[in-house]
Amino acid sequence: MDVFNRLAPFIQDFIYQNQWEELRGIQVAACEVIFDSDDNLLLSSGTASGKTEAAFLPVLTQLYEKPSRSVGVLYISPLKALINDQFKRLEQLLLDSHIPVCKWHGDASVTKKNALLKHPEGILQITPESLESLLTNKRGACLQLFSDLRFVIIDEVHHFMRDARGVQLLCLLERLQKLTGVVPRRIGLSATLGDLSFAQDWLNTGTGRACAAPVTPEGKKRIRLHVERFVNLHDKRDIENNDDSDSLIGTGGDMGNREHYEYLFRQTLDKKTIIFTNSREETELVIANLKETAKQHKAPDVYRVHHGNVSALIRESTEDEMKSEDEKIVTGATVTLELGIDIGSLDQAIQVGAPISVSSFAQRLGRCGRRGQIPQLLFTFVEDIRIHSADTLGPINWGFIRTIAIIELYLKEHWIEPIYPHRHPYNLLYHQTMSYLKSSGELSPAGLAQFILSLGCFSQISQSDYKQLLSHLLAIEQLQKTERGGLIIGREGEKIVNNHHFLTVFLTPEYLLVKDENRTIGTVDKVYPVGTRFALAGLTWETVDVNVKSKVLFVKKVPGISVVDWDVDFEMELHTVLVRKMRSILKTDVDYPYLSERCRERLIEIQYIARNSGILENLVTPLSDQKYAVFPWVGTRQLLTLHYALSQRKIKNKLPFITSIYLEVYFAGTAEELEEIIRDIIASDLDLYTLPLPDKIQIKGKYNEFIPQSLLRKQFIEDFLDFDGLQLVNEK
Repeated sequence: MDVFNRLAPFIQDFIYQNQWEELRGIQVAACEVIFDSDDNLLLSSGTASGKTEAAFLPVLTQLYEKPSRSVGVLYISPLKALINDQFKRLEQLLLDSHIPVCKWHGDASVTKKNALLKHPEGILQITPESLESLLTNKRGACLQLFSDLRFVIIDEVHHFMRDARGVQLLCLLERLQKLTGVVPRRIGLSATLGDLSFAQDWLNTGTGRACAAPVTPEGKKRIRLHVERFVNLHDKRDIENNDDSDSLIGTGGDMGNREHYEYLFRQTLDKKTIIFTNSREETELVIANLKETAKQHKAPDVYRVHHGNVSALIRESTEDEMKSEDEKIVTGATVTLELGIDIGSLDQAIQVGAPISVSSFAQRLGRCGRRGQIPQLLFTFVEDIRIHSADTLGPINWGFIRTIAIIELYLKEHWIEPIYPHRHPYNLLYHQTMSYLKSSGELSPAGLAQFILSLGCFSQISQSDYKQLLSHLLAIEQLQKTERGGLIIGREGEKIVNNHHFLTVFLTPEYLLVKDENRTIGTVDKVYPVGTRFALAGLTWETVDVNVKSKVLFVKKVPGISVVDWDVDFEMELHTVLVRKMRSILKTDVDYPYLSERCRERLIEIQYIARNSGILENLVTPLSDQKYAVFPWVGTRQLLTLHYALSQRKIKNKLPFITSIYLEVYFAGTAEELEEIIRDIIASDLDLYTLPLPDKIQIKGKYNEFIPQSLLRKQFIEDFLDFDGLQLVNEK
């Protein structure tokens, strides 16, 4: 019997009604795994390839044929917006199935949640934070709610695998298994996974199951790519005058910026477009300038902004406009539109500046080209060029070279950055300890340790480390010992676990609400005094009143362009494979047809500088007297390891910028002597625990303030530094 005939009748009817010509390869493969095995399932394929249907068609068939005595399917998403989006799609699919679907997040109906608690059945869509709340505050209800849970579907698996929420999610699923005695099958969905085997291991954590990851040929896809460049030219020259002051004049100014916005205006005219940038500030600035440009051309205002600080109402309105086939909306966005929210068919996507990573590029490329269209992605760069640069390497635009490397790695080598495991997530260890104690009440130290350390995510954390953490938590009154010797939440711990922010494990700054009368515009993270103008949601606002106690800024809309800034560090790390690809681009003469003529000329210029500087062949290159550039051509983790190893030998050095691929070293000896020292470090048996790390060194985590500094230091050494990777690359 073929797969179609094994599907439930209501699904077959749905397929007929929607005039599907056939099931896609990934959907057939998923059905075979679900119907014919007891394995977990990982579905990794491009955006709009039918992954969601591939998961739900066989799962709903099984639920239809054998209804569960509780919630049968748990769908977990990183975003409420994704849940709302999938809810609409599932409602259509389930019209004739008698299988209910319920949303469970902060904005969902309380009435429907209570109804589900009384009569648990069907599908429950939820975020990790809401699942945390259920397990912590309604532990008894969870027994009934999930007593016959068959499947857990995890959407955007790559997103969870990269951060603390993924560790939290895996812990919650294992806690749920231990509570109910049921081990449901897990299905993971992702469009951007490099290493499938690591993703399979991640998905399997705590289940004891195997994981199938069918790979189906997607066929060759045509992609339209173009990279364009604009220049702000600065030529500062001394001017003689009567008072002998050091007056300077700048020529060229912001000509490149003006040309860039005019170009973006023309390229997006009557085209549904997402303009991606790497920061909220840049998104606001680009859209504000496009609005002004459109006004000058007497064109309609079709420009919107979509990022995490814009109110949910405005974001949802933008998403609805983008779904409309008739609206040619141009939306400036950050990572918020990388994930799979349905925004209909796009004519194109534009990336301003270099993509953050290959994974990010793949996600953004996947947003266009749906429903039979050829994906079209345009890159734009605006460079500030100074005619006289004191630094030999100053004229090299590393972001431009990185962009070419990212495009080549993804399109020609089908490579995406692997995701590093969280082996020592001490902040999550704290969080899950407090969460479990809150739900369970008093526990003996041994009983608590036995439960928490049995969770798969904490398999590499030793008993001694956990004992050290518990002792520290007792000392700072996060925990308290009872007369019987048991552990309960302490006086200081109560303040943490009883705050609704405890459900989240990601860092969120303190935001102030921005309101225009009673309408919420979004949030900012600083007080803009009365009379101050700032940008938000693509418009300029002026503060008319400040309520510091309620953390609200009252504003009015004003004309013109303004700026806004958020105090968030820009974080990014480069992988060795990407860095070495950058080197290859600088070394070899290859024609990249997607580069504009101006970009081709710029590439030749950068290649000339790199080749003549010696950085492509030499580990150490002199920059000036006693200042050297060290190019081991390795990723951020390996480069940082070398940075600390050089510091250990009293050699002053630094990473000149956050996405740097080299070290600036200040050394009184010769280049040959410095190279010999570096070779000696690489060949040595370096003990990372002896490196002179800063006292407060740590991987960022929401609950780090409750973790002993010695454990945070251990986490940084074990989970971020990579001496083996430095040695391996330099042996080749």
